Amino acid sequence: MTASGWALILLFIAILAALAKPIGLWLFALYEGRPTPLHRFLGPVERGFYRLAGIDPTEEQGWRRYALHMLLFNLALLLFTYAVLRLQGVLPGNPRGFDAIGADGAFNAAISFTTNTNWQWYAGEATMSNLSQMLGLTIHNFLSAATGIAVAFALFRGFARRETNALGNFWADVTRVTLYLLLPICIVYALFLIANGVPQTLSSSVDATTLEGARQTIALGPVASQEAIKLLGTNGGGFFNANSAHPFENPTALTNFVEMLSILAIGVGLTWCFGKAVGDTRQGWAILTAMGVLFLAGAAIAYWQEAAGNPLLHQLGVAGGNMEGKEVRFGIAASALFAVVTTAASCGAVNAMHDSFTALGGLIPLFNMQLGEVIVGGVGAGIYGFLLFAILAVFVAGLMVGRTPEYVGKKIEAREVKLAVLAIAVLPLVILGFTALANVLPAGLAGPLNKGPHGFSEILYAFTSSAGNNGSAFAGLSAGTPFYNRLTGIAMWLGRFFVIVPVLAIAGSLAAKRHTPATSGSFPTTGGLWIGLLIGIILILGGLTFLPSLALGPVADHLAMIDGRLF
Repeated sequence: MTASGWALILLFIAILAALAKPIGLWLFALYEGRPTPLHRFLGPVERGFYRLAGIDPTEEQGWRRYALHMLLFNLALLLFTYAVLRLQGVLPGNPRGFDAIGADGAFNAAISFTTNTNWQWYAGEATMSNLSQMLGLTIHNFLSAATGIAVAFALFRGFARRETNALGNFWADVTRVTLYLLLPICIVYALFLIANGVPQTLSSSVDATTLEGARQTIALGPVASQEAIKLLGTNGGGFFNANSAHPFENPTALTNFVEMLSILAIGVGLTWCFGKAVGDTRQGWAILTAMGVLFLAGAAIAYWQEAAGNPLLHQLGVAGGNMEGKEVRFGIAASALFAVVTTAASCGAVNAMHDSFTALGGLIPLFNMQLGEVIVGGVGAGIYGFLLFAILAVFVAGLMVGRTPEYVGKKIEAREVKLAVLAIAVLPLVILGFTALANVLPAGLAGPLNKGPHGFSEILYAFTSSAGNNGSAFAGLSAGTPFYNRLTGIAMWLGRFFVIVPVLAIAGSLAAKRHTPATSGSFPTTGGLWIGLLIGIILILGGLTFLPSLALGPVADHLAMIDGRLF
């Protein structure tokens, strides 16, 4: 490890913390439905959309109606994308003449982008037409991200409102987030990327002559526009197979740093927005502090392991850290940090191959996802996932002080605790259940390219990533098969919507409650004790649930490496 590497990590955390309030203020204006400076220019567009769609944005919805509209909207998007991919061969915008996507592949990709997962079994530049990339996929990068933020807003209203069943209007929330937040930032962001060398063109490719005199065809396309929203919206799906390790997606150290910031920027803003919504910004800072402690611990371990390198290679005279699967222009610190960032969020963009990390270096991205990606997390998904753990934490605190648990003025009773447990239990049930299935069926065992514990880690990572709506991969798994396309597709759908629906039910239950003022007997939820309890609950649940699978995978892989065996 080096001083410059640590300086990069600490600078990143400092800038991210500084962004929390300004981004949170903008999000809070959208949460409340108040005008922003952009309303002067984009207000007519918003009102025109409502008139065209026959929507009254002032009409409030209860949690069931909010959830129903959200599900129908996403189902329609899924069917639309499936149709685009299946008809790719006959649709325009296909300069390279790619064939239609097969049924199982289109099923997987449509669910992947609908659920904000962006798991990719294919190489984008060799499979998807420009139209499919833009119309079939990129549209989801905006709308799936907006859906996550809308659900977070609904949960905020559940905590903030009193004795009502109204949680806002799903269509208004999605429209405002897309129009006044995601689109404007992405336009500026895409221009920044173009200025730094990321292509943005409808041309399919360009021919170049290499230094050896050979002719090479280099794929091009509308990359910058997709890159901007894939990162800001924590989607992660890359235009190219190498994702953010590709120089056309992430050409310089500057773009790499900005891309990492953009992955977590909205997530940290939502923590401040939550505190503002419930009338106490200290609540938001407490959540962000807990997230920050977990993030720093993960980044430190990943950087330490990657900088330490492989002792077996050291014995052969190859000194230094582990550079396998990493880009020289980024180095070890920036690669390890990117891996932690993208799995702390439900992003899945990668600037290095996680399959090439050391065993314990690869364990951290895996464990980040298994914790529910609540260490900042995806846009919207991170904060509402974290609040599920907060509900369980105040329940434990209530048992300790001997009174009904309360959180930000709302009593947490049996209904909320049961729904929180139901939502949290979805991930381990899907991840461990599907991993076990893949490890006993021939079709599943045919996927890993490595044997032993590393091969097990590849399967475990695939279902952790898909169920957690992350989308990154160990890259050592042949996942583009009917078996994996179908099973990971089901995992993505369950991991997204079987969590969102209980979250909205919790929001509806909380909104109907009256406000309970804090008393001297209330458990404080802004200080160090509360932050420690939150971290403990998250780690204990994650550790107890996933420790056996981690012991069979990366831990066994690490012990085997020490013993002189590699897989």
